[in-house]
Amino acid sequence: MGLSYHFSFSAPARTKAGDLEAFLKSVETEAKALRFNPTLVLNAVFDMPERREFSRRLVTGFHLEDERLKGVVLPAPGMVWSHDQQHGAARVIPKKAVVLILTDEHQCETIFGFFKYPEEVLDIHGKPIAKTGLTNRWVSRGFVDSPDPRFRKIVRRFADAGYLESEKDEFAPAK
Repeated sequence: MGLSYHFSFSAPARTKAGDLEAFLKSVETEAKALRFNPTLVLNAVFDMPERREFSRRLVTGFHLEDERLKGVVLPAPGMVWSHDQQHGAARVIPKKAVVLILTDEHQCETIFGFFKYPEEVLDIHGKPIAKTGLTNRWVSRGFVDSPDPRFRKIVRRFADAGYLESEKDEFAPAK
């Protein structure tokens, strides 16, 4: 088992995608100065099957566990990537994303940013099955398996802007 640096971000539902994009472009400038290359800020809507499939490169989806997802329940197409009927779990597909993609000198990509998920998972008839509990907030969870201090500087920018929800640095000595 290796060590990781975990972080999660959130922004209120009322936050405009353009405002998050502007923030991430400012972080991108610092990331370039820290020698991440290439970098990309992406503001995307996942409204078609091809775009939803592309979103898999960015995020594994929001893990939702709910008793109402157990049994013979059929989520609407494009709502979830996986559905475990036995355990009542699903991976919910994001609707939108505003992200910063950083590439290090080893060509490893790391995603920082925000995803917006549906408030409810609907069945094939358009009826709500389960609530995600995200209340339309922008959210993201990520990690890197690296002690590289540049990643901590990037996360500090999110903290300074009030977007850091949590972080856990397994590389740091216990306090």
